[in-house]
Amino acid sequence: MTYHLRQALLAMRGNFTATLATLVTMTLTLLMLGFVLLLTLNVDRTLEQLESQVEVAAFLTPDADDAALLLQVRALPQVREARLVTSAQVLEEMSQISPSTRDAAGLVGNPFPDTLRMKVSRVEDSRTLANTVSTLSGVDGVEYGAGYVDPTVKTLTAVRGAGYVLVGLLLLGTLFNILNAVRVAMYARRDEISVMRLLGATRAFIRMPHVIEGLIVGVLAAALALALLTPAYLGLAGRVRELAPVFPVVTDWNTLLPVLGGVAALGILIGLLGSIFASRRYLQELE
Repeated sequence: MTYHLRQALLAMRGNFTATLATLVTMTLTLLMLGFVLLLTLNVDRTLEQLESQVEVAAFLTPDADDAALLLQVRALPQVREARLVTSAQVLEEMSQISPSTRDAAGLVGNPFPDTLRMKVSRVEDSRTLANTVSTLSGVDGVEYGAGYVDPTVKTLTAVRGAGYVLVGLLLLGTLFNILNAVRVAMYARRDEISVMRLLGATRAFIRMPHVIEGLIVGVLAAALALALLTPAYLGLAGRVRELAPVFPVVTDWNTLLPVLGGVAALGILIGLLGSIFASRRYLQELE
């Protein structure tokens, strides 16, 4: 193992430019990958918060069977929670917001209908639930804030989908960079490899220094990426909290550590797998 490690370090020094280019490229890729994963994590947290706050309100007619309708909507798959708010309770809520509402109700009567308030399992289901409930007998109208819910859901879903696509492309790009770097290193030592093959060296023995080289590059890139990513993200998260405290920015370490650890593990794994595939493919081409 000492011999293989020494040969790997010699190969890295002998191909310093290619190794440095691969290291820089891989570090930048892991940085972008980390930011995309953290952005996706924050988008998911925002959607969760939106789901917990969005309500679909169904206004009932005076002759509606409130209890039966409540049972019906609770049976719908999109509904996470449903409750009945009577007209008197609605009046009390509105009076707390605007005290003059109670005086007006004393003159013309309570204008507010009984209301079913439903929370959705997924914020994307708001429109579907509203359309379904509006067809029920005894429902006079439905409100769910389509003006802000639909655009917000579409935007966040698009950001999350684009993030997943970008993550996949970055991983593929990093893998190809490792493949090219290892193949260049092996090509530079093609005469030495030919001599080793003539002397009866096994494929595993020939490949081991290059596998270690890819592993070392992966470890270094992961360490550099985390050293840059962690303080940069925490600083940006603190700034966002100051400027827009309404956004639920993720800063707790119990949530961040698995993501950061995953970025590091991916860097090491890609370095290892890339070197294994490249060295095996190169030796297969020689045979």
